[in-house]
Amino acid sequence: HTYPHDYKVIFVGDASMSPYEITYPGGSVEHWNEESGEVWMNRLNQVYQRSVWLNPIPETHWNYSQSIQIMKSLMEDRMFPLTVGGIDRAMRELRR
Repeated sequence: HTYPHDYKVIFVGDASMSPYEITYPGGSVEHWNEESGEVWMNRLNQVYQRSVWLNPIPETHWNYSQSIQIMKSLMEDRMFPLTVGGIDRAMRELRR
């Protein structure tokens, strides 16, 4: 690993994609990968246990996207809206 496990990680993105891209090997639209995105996210979360996800999609819309729900679950509900309040909650989570 390049960075020690005590680093804090902030993912920023809308998490809007085909659920296939997360859950199946080779699901990436950019290149073939023998392991699913879920495997990679689990690895990252195991190494960097202090991590959060900031999502620019309004939180009221998250339930309408299967991929957002999957990523929120993979992040163990550490997904926050990319708003002033969401950033504040995310930073509090990282300090816990």
